[in-house]
Amino acid sequence: MSNSRVLEVLPPDVEPCCPPLSERPFTAEEAERTARMFRALGDPVRLRLFTAVASHPDGEACVCDISDVGVSQPTVSHHLKKLKEAGLLTSERRGTWVFYRVEPSVLAGMGQMLTPRAA
Repeated sequence: MSNSRVLEVLPPDVEPCCPPLSERPFTAEEAERTARMFRALGDPVRLRLFTAVASHPDGEACVCDISDVGVSQPTVSHHLKKLKEAGLLTSERRGTWVFYRVEPSVLAGMGQMLTPRAA
């Protein structure tokens, strides 16, 4: 049995956050949205939490599965809240646990934005 899974890069009904950097200058709104995402990922603990959720085998991770990043549980909760506020994660409470998932368009949108336009 294989443990590999196929990730859908960008669902057809989801618009990426911003155009590629080489396409045109960002509008003020696009720049603010993009800066908020990169600012949130600029913290090493937040980046570790984000990658823990993004790489979790089930496509979502319980806070109990991703809390081992070298900081206290209240600090983990603070950083997860910042990632949600930046639009990078969504969450769902199930009983006493909160499950986090990467927002569908985030990875694809950020990748598209950083990919140079074809010559």
